[in-house]
Amino acid sequence: MVKIEILLKEGKISKINELELSRYVNFFDNSYKDNLNHCKSNIESFSRWGIISGYYAMHDITKLLLAKRFGIKIELEVHATTIKVLDELIKNKEILTLIKKGYEEFISLANDLAEAKKDRVKVQYYTGTSFMKEQYKESANKFLIEVVEPYLEKIKELLK
Repeated sequence: MVKIEILLKEGKISKINELELSRYVNFFDNSYKDNLNHCKSNIESFSRWGIISGYYAMHDITKLLLAKRFGIKIELEVHATTIKVLDELIKNKEILTLIKKGYEEFISLANDLAEAKKDRVKVQYYTGTSFMKEQYKESANKFLIEVVEPYLEKIKELLK
């Protein structure tokens, strides 16, 4: 586990000043909802973007929690640092498992996209066959139902 003090010294996190807090909280409160709506509305046609948006909904609500409850702002290495801070402050293995699953899915998609771009084989890595489109749609729906929505509900409880 990483200590909060070390992350502060490294500049990976900072304390949010009182003047910035309201704006910061408002931004992430709206952002996670926008990402969730984007996720749901794109699963059918653009499954990859549905998964990415679902993960960003998780990421943004986590940053909302960290700001609202602890006055912490993530500055560097935002995805990994957010998980580290969450691990340090919220001792809930189920929440940590869900956010890590979301992050792994996000990283997997990013790696697939980087490979497709490097190879210049496909415009979008999953297009080409109806079978693959269906596979990604099923994967995106499963991700939303089994990872994104349960995670958001757990974080909303912590925000109360």
